[in-house]
Amino acid sequence: MGVIKIEYIYAGMLLHSAKQPINDDNIKKVLSAAGVSVDDARVKALVAALSEINIDEAIKSAAIPVAAAPAATAAPAQEAKKETKKEEKKEQASEEETAEGLGALFG
Repeated sequence: MGVIKIEYIYAGMLLHSAKQPINDDNIKKVLSAAGVSVDDARVKALVAALSEINIDEAIKSAAIPVAAAPAATAAPAQEAKKETKKEEKKEQASEEETAEGLGALFG
């Protein structure tokens, strides 16, 4: 049998979202309607696993790290931009100094 396939989990989430009971019959109906070949052992495993989980709490706890991720990645990106600007200013200053030095040679 192996791992519960994602289609089975989606079926369970769909039923939860629709406020329908997550049971063998409903999972089978959703999977069949989606054209998925139903494996009874996987259906039973999914129903048993989901019966032990507070789905709303699991969704809330999973959503927190995802929402925080953009803020966490924004800081390094801003630092990289600052470093790039500093390097550009150094290059510009170096070019100006070089031009002044050459001007002194010919001036």
